[in-house]
Amino acid sequence: MAVRNYLFSLISAFIFTKFMFVKAIQEVAGFTRAIHSISRNFGSQKAQRGAATLFFVNEEGWALTCKHVAQWVAQADMINKKFHQYQSESRGLSSQLAKTVANKLGLDDSKTAEMRITFVDCVDKIQNIRFVNHPEYDLSLIKIEGFEKLGVTQFPRFLKDHQQVQPGQMLCRLGFPFPEFNNFQLNLAKDQLEWTQAGQPRSPRFPLEGMVTRFLGDKTGKVYGIEMSTPGLRGQSGGPLFDSEGTVVGMQSRTKHLHLGFDIEEKEIVAHGKSKKVNDYSFIHLGECIHVSAIKEFMDQQGVKYHLA
Repeated sequence: MAVRNYLFSLISAFIFTKFMFVKAIQEVAGFTRAIHSISRNFGSQKAQRGAATLFFVNEEGWALTCKHVAQWVAQADMINKKFHQYQSESRGLSSQLAKTVANKLGLDDSKTAEMRITFVDCVDKIQNIRFVNHPEYDLSLIKIEGFEKLGVTQFPRFLKDHQQVQPGQMLCRLGFPFPEFNNFQLNLAKDQLEWTQAGQPRSPRFPLEGMVTRFLGDKTGKVYGIEMSTPGLRGQSGGPLFDSEGTVVGMQSRTKHLHLGFDIEEKEIVAHGKSKKVNDYSFIHLGECIHVSAIKEFMDQQGVKYHLA
């Protein structure tokens, strides 16, 4: 009997580990959405794709993301207004006079001149977007206004007892780090980037697991963050951090790079039958997430309703 129980425990543990986050990812995907951007530098006809993540909190259109993501989104209007001003003032001028206008506006080929943002599968229409940034942490609430239909029907369950998050616990993040959408074009007649109905409008979501290693404290020693053993990827910023039950315990913020000291300099090796000298400087890349306690406190301060697990 003891042997049978032991074998049953091993099999159960194996099955749980193998499928640990499958159901949780399916649940969390229901309220996690991508933010896509297209941009180009001044004078360039080549568009660059970008992505970030947000997740909705309630049916009123409130969502969470990183403060640096909110600032990235908010700058689009200012960038486009300056470019439109350049187009208006330089229309009909010689190239030399147009360059003078560009210099006056601070535009050159190293600066982003145009930027378009879209919120993928979030709402049917947007009249206004309001940003409420945390004064200290990389945390922001976004309020999308003027929609008739919200693109999500389920919402996150936030961990009630945040003391349950402990080092050694396995957690998962979900986001959109690889922008594979191509539903855009440069309209040469208008000299303007624009979204189109053709092409692929979405990028695949990407989960990434990791172990809780340490907690992060602010200047007063208050815990506001969770350090993870694996990096958060570019584009996952603003995505939820959750456990195997799909309960949200944080939000991906940034990745830091710590020098390990295992440096190799002028090390002679043989590769492909040839001797060569190599240099290598090793780093560990650790994800930093905003702790659920800081998220709940911020939503309470702003009067944003949410659900507890």
